[in-house]
Amino acid sequence: MSMNIVFLDAKTVGDVPNLKDLEKFGDVTFYQTTSPDQTKERMKEADIVITNKVVLNRELIEGAEKLKLICVAATGMNNIDRDTAKEAEIPVKNVDGYSSNSVAQTTFAMILHLVQKISQYDQFVKGGEYAEHDIFTNMDISYSEIYGKQFGIIGLGNIGSKVAAIAEAFGAKVVYYSTSGRNLDQPYPHKDLSELLKTSDFVSIHAPLNEKTEGLIGYDELKLMKESAIVINAGRGGIVNEADLAKALDEDQIGGAGLDVFEEEPINADNPLLSIKNKHKLVMTPHIAWASIEARTELIEGVKVNIEEFLSD
Repeated sequence: MSMNIVFLDAKTVGDVPNLKDLEKFGDVTFYQTTSPDQTKERMKEADIVITNKVVLNRELIEGAEKLKLICVAATGMNNIDRDTAKEAEIPVKNVDGYSSNSVAQTTFAMILHLVQKISQYDQFVKGGEYAEHDIFTNMDISYSEIYGKQFGIIGLGNIGSKVAAIAEAFGAKVVYYSTSGRNLDQPYPHKDLSELLKTSDFVSIHAPLNEKTEGLIGYDELKLMKESAIVINAGRGGIVNEADLAKALDEDQIGGAGLDVFEEEPINADNPLLSIKNKHKLVMTPHIAWASIEARTELIEGVKVNIEEFLSD
C-alpha cells in the first residue's frame, strides 16, 4: 500500500544518508520547517505525518481526515495530543535509545572543555605567546583531573548509565539521584539531592522535564555545590534556572557549567547567560548533544521500522 507521507520539519534531522529511504513507503514530502499556520494545510492529504517538534493539537489531528499514523522523529512526545490521537485510533510512535552514545560523548566533551582548558592552551600557542615563552610549558593555566573525583548524576536512565560508565573509566566515584524516587536498584550509591550537590565535583543532569524536575536546580541548590564543581545539563531546559545559574557563575559560587538545553529554544537574545562576566566558566551548545550523524541515522531507521510495523499489522 503506497502512503502519502509528510515530514513536517526535516531540517531538524539534517542531511542524513538514509532520509530518502522513507520514499519506499510511498510519496514523501519533506518540508524543512513548518510554522503553526502552515501545519493544517500540509497535513490535509497525509496518511502518515512525521514530526520532530511541530505541535499536533486536537484541531489539527481531527482535521486530518486521512491520517493513519503519527511518527515522532524523537523520543519525547509532548508536542502530540495523544488523547485525541487515541480517540481517533491513530497510533503515535516514537523512537527510543538512538542518542545515548551521542549525549554521553557530548557531556564529556563539555566537561573536558571546562576542566582541561584546551581552548586557552590552544590560544596561547596560536596567538604567538608560546613562541615567546621562557620555558617549555605553561604553568599560568591550571587544570585538574577527573580521576578520584565524585561524579554525581541526576537521572540514571539509559543516557545517565552511559555517562556513569565513562566516568568510572576516568576513575571517578559515581553517585546518583533518582528524580522519580523509583530507580533505586543501581550499582552506585543513591544520594538525596542536597547531599549529591554538596559532595560532588561534577553534577551531570540527564532527567526528563516534569513536575518533579522543573526548576530543580536554582540558586539555593547551586550554593550548596563546591566552588570548584562543574554542572552539566544535557537533559532538558527548565531543570536548571538559567538566571540563577548566571548569577552563581558570576559570583564564583561554582567552578563552571555546560548547557546543551535551554528554557526557550532557540535561546532568547536577552538570556542572562549570554552576558555573564565569567564567560570562561560557561560552555553552551544549541541542543546538539543528541545529534551525532550516527544517532540521526539511527533515528531515521527507527522511524522506518515504526512505519514498516504499522503497515504490516
